[in-house]
Amino acid sequence: MLFLYNLVISIAGFFLKIVALFSPKIKLFVEGRKNVFAILEEKIKTDDKTIWFHSASLGEYEQGLPVIEKIKEKYPSHKIIVTFFSPSGYEVRKNNTVADVTVYLPLDTKSNAKRFLKLVHPELAFFIKYEFWLNYLKELERSKTPTYLISGIFRDNQMFFKWYGGFYRKALNAFTYFFVQNEKSKQKVESMGFKNVIVSGDTRFDRVNTILERDNSLDFIENFKNNQSVIVIGSSWPKDEAIVAEYINQASEDVKFIIAPHNIKIDQIESLKSQITKSTILFSEKENIDLSKYNVLIVDTVGLLTKIYSYGTIAYVGGGFGNPGIHNILEPATFGIPIVIGPNYSNFAEAVSLVELNGCIVISNISELKNNFDQLLYNESFYNEKSKICGSFIQNNKGATETIMKIVS
Repeated sequence: MLFLYNLVISIAGFFLKIVALFSPKIKLFVEGRKNVFAILEEKIKTDDKTIWFHSASLGEYEQGLPVIEKIKEKYPSHKIIVTFFSPSGYEVRKNNTVADVTVYLPLDTKSNAKRFLKLVHPELAFFIKYEFWLNYLKELERSKTPTYLISGIFRDNQMFFKWYGGFYRKALNAFTYFFVQNEKSKQKVESMGFKNVIVSGDTRFDRVNTILERDNSLDFIENFKNNQSVIVIGSSWPKDEAIVAEYINQASEDVKFIIAPHNIKIDQIESLKSQITKSTILFSEKENIDLSKYNVLIVDTVGLLTKIYSYGTIAYVGGGFGNPGIHNILEPATFGIPIVIGPNYSNFAEAVSLVELNGCIVISNISELKNNFDQLLYNESFYNEKSKICGSFIQNNKGATETIMKIVS
C-alpha cells in the first residue's frame, strides 16, 4: 500500500504541472515549490538549531500560532521553520514575522522528505491539526525527532479507521505525543493502540482570545456604523449572499450591513452588489466618501474581517450552505456577538459545541434567517442570552497552549 501511495504522489506531481498551465492557484502551488530547497540551503546552516511547524493552510497556521510563539520564547536561539501545503496559506503568511524561514512543503516523495529533513534537521517537529504525510513522518521516526500533533482531530471517515488503512496507522508511530481537541478524538487514537495522547483542547481559543488585547479600531467602520446596529456577514459564499441580500432589501433603515465575501473577484463582487437594492458602497470606493449615508458596505479586500467583527451587533458566518462548511465562528464569538450560520457545520467541533450551548443559531432558509435576525435585533433578552453564551464559550475553552507547553520538552 505504501508503494501505491508513493506512486499516487508521483503521478499527482506530474499532472499538477499540466493543470498549472490553466489554473492560477495550481500554478502558485507548483511554481512556489521550485526553489524551496535552494531557499533552505541559503537560510539554514548545518550548525543551526531549528524547530519545524507544518500547517495545511491559513486556518491551521493561525491555529498553531500560539504554540509557535511560545516555542520561540522558550527556544530563542533556534530558527523557526514554517511550511505550508496550500497557496491560500503560504501566499497570505509568507512574510510573517514569527518564523525565520517560511516555504511551501515539497510534495511527499521519499527523496523530497529525505532532502528536506536533511536540510532543516529539526530538533522538534509539529504538525497542526492534520496533514499526515507518510514519507515525512517515516523520516522523522527514523531520525528519532520528537514530533507532535497539536489541536488534532480524528474522525471515523479518516484513512486510519478503514480496513485498508494499516500503512497510515503505522505512520502515526512517528508522533511523540498527540494533543487532540476533544475526548472523541482521544478515544479514536487510543483505539489504534496509542497511549501517548491527551485532550489539550483547541489552540484557536488561545489565538482568538488575544484579539481582545489588540487595537481593533477602524475609522472608516466607525463612520459607516454611525451608532446604528450592524449585521456583519463574514466569509460569505453566493448561496449565503442570496438569502442575506433578500433580508437586506426588506430590512429596516435603522440596521446596517457589512459584507466581507470569501471570494473578492470583481465579477462576484458585482454580482453580489447587483442583488442589493439598498444604498451600497465598496471598500475600494470609500476614499473621501461619507460612509454614514450608506446602508451596505461590501469589503472587497482581505485581512480586515476580525476587526470588523468587533463592530458587529450580529455576525452571520458564511460557508454553511456548501462544502466543506462554515468558516471561523470563533473570531466573532470572542467579541460576544450572537452568531448565525447555515446548516453545514457538523465537521467543525467548535460550531457543534456552540450550537449545543444555544449560542450559535442554525438557519436553512430565508424565513428562518429573518426570524432570528429580527429576534436578535429587537428582543433584548434573547440577544443578551446568545451574546453571553458566545463570550463565555471562548473564555471557558482557552488554555490548550499552556497544556501543550507543559509536556513539550
